[in-house]
Amino acid sequence: MYYVDGKWIEPGEAAVHPEDRGYQFGDGIYEVFRIYQGKIYQWDSHFARLQRSANELQLALPWTNSELKAIAEQLMEKNGIGGSDDAILYMQVTRGAAPRQHEYPDNQRPVLSAFARHKERPHAELKSGISAALVPDIRWLRCDIKSLNLLGAAMAKQQAKQSGAFEAILHRDGIVTEGSASNLFAVKDGVLHTHPANHLILHGITRQIVIELAQTLSLEVREKAFRTEFLRQADELFFTGTTVEVMPVISVDGQQVGSGRVGEVTRKLQVAFEATIA
Repeated sequence: MYYVDGKWIEPGEAAVHPEDRGYQFGDGIYEVFRIYQGKIYQWDSHFARLQRSANELQLALPWTNSELKAIAEQLMEKNGIGGSDDAILYMQVTRGAAPRQHEYPDNQRPVLSAFARHKERPHAELKSGISAALVPDIRWLRCDIKSLNLLGAAMAKQQAKQSGAFEAILHRDGIVTEGSASNLFAVKDGVLHTHPANHLILHGITRQIVIELAQTLSLEVREKAFRTEFLRQADELFFTGTTVEVMPVISVDGQQVGSGRVGEVTRKLQVAFEATIA
């Protein structure tokens, strides 16, 4: 079952208005929530980010935190998600339908759509690690807004896939930013390095959790931009994200990272993250 503009709809029955601004301009925002053992993980943090994205786009959300959560829980129930189920829940808000013009229409009613589906955790990849590919970051300059403008990220992910990699590591003229759908950390001499949470990356929920966990483990975290040359010298690399969790990277462009195995710091953070979802 899907939720679209206040209605519960069977797959295949949903329709997009031809002049919905999300469809024509990417004028909308979204969040992906992880569900562990039938419970939504970090709901309040995701809602806060959704609200921030909306504010940045001058998009007034007519739903409160509790109203959206009630819809999310109904969506889970209607799709048989509960108990010990692992799943994802997607919520999208567009500015709605209006005669096509670039400027925002006045007094527009936003449209909410959402779905939920079962999704297993990537246990095998978390244990063995994955490969990555360096790809130029061609996205727009407001990556801090979780908007529907994802074509640049999709192109990067496809380029990584065609090179045989799991994920792309994006860089702007040699400055590493993040993954196409994740944040990136490098570990060198026991210190974590990651791009600062400015307009060039998305301030990931899992990214922030990992930073907090690192501090509890007495691991230094430096939120400072670094170049691809530093990336190639890293002892460990890992992505963070709602669906990838703390995902080790063991090779980049076919060159092994560190020992070519999942590193000690990454393992410690995986264990600490696991404790937050237990």
